[in-house]
Amino acid sequence: MIVVTGGAGFIGSNLVAALEDSGRRDIVVCDWLGSDDKWRNIAKRDLADLIVPEALSGFLDSRRGSIEAIFHMGAISATTETDADLIVRTNIDLPQRLWHWCAENNVPLVYASSAATYGDGAAGFLDDDSPAGLSRLQPLNPYGWSKLAFDRRVARFVADGVAPPQWAGLRFFNVYGPNEYHKGGQMSVVPQIHARATLGEPARLFRSHHPDYADGGQLRDFIDVEDCVQVMLWLLDNPSVCGLFNCGTGSARSFKDLAVTVYTAMGLEPQIEYVDTPVAIRARYQYFTQADSEKLRRAGYDRQFTSLEAGVTRYVSDFLESDDPYR
Repeated sequence: MIVVTGGAGFIGSNLVAALEDSGRRDIVVCDWLGSDDKWRNIAKRDLADLIVPEALSGFLDSRRGSIEAIFHMGAISATTETDADLIVRTNIDLPQRLWHWCAENNVPLVYASSAATYGDGAAGFLDDDSPAGLSRLQPLNPYGWSKLAFDRRVARFVADGVAPPQWAGLRFFNVYGPNEYHKGGQMSVVPQIHARATLGEPARLFRSHHPDYADGGQLRDFIDVEDCVQVMLWLLDNPSVCGLFNCGTGSARSFKDLAVTVYTAMGLEPQIEYVDTPVAIRARYQYFTQADSEKLRRAGYDRQFTSLEAGVTRYVSDFLESDDPYR
């Protein structure tokens, strides 16, 4: 049995679909569905069980000995969330409880960290999981801070010899792909640009408020969600691999490149307008991210990451332009 927390969310539901495609029929999703269309992310799945997060502890205790692995994708992932107490309960306290449960019950744990831990990138993008390496990072918002706080606790637990038989934290960079539609303003810009282009309206990109970057020239490491899923499946098949790993393509591209790629995939001439970055996030904006993938490669992962053009084209043609955009 495999448990996926946040399994009805964006990355989690794509992982659940891939596990099912691989022949697994013992998948348990732990998540809230709410009152929007988030349920559609798992509507096609044949799940062994679906539980709410409040029931997770009791469920795990009742299934001791039958759980093969836990993928912890559940989190408060909005970079604009300001309720720090909610973030602590969800992004630090809960994964800490899962860590100890997995350590006590000899169950592998893969959890979602984030590229938001790198802040403005001044300290680089090296996935160093040593206490000294982690201490150099300065996230720009409460979400990034919470992810780094848990990474630092993991480093302490590992140093003290308290760890699951396999553990891996994945620092996801700018992920795009199907099943992100419930995220509203926090979904990637790909479906946002597509929606505007469908209405004949121009893509809206942020103006730059940094002298080193032109408008729309802000650089991010955009990664197809399928690449993230493949890394997690590889970890499941390689139980000796442990550590904190970047999950990005290793190639930074501009938001303008991304917008042009969406229009090209739709067979349209690009139309772009620039708007001011909201004041509330302007001082906490990441102008550049680019994963250092060397550590993951040294661990044995040899699959090539999808190019921006190939990933966005697949997303547009197979999902956003389809009558059914869900995986």
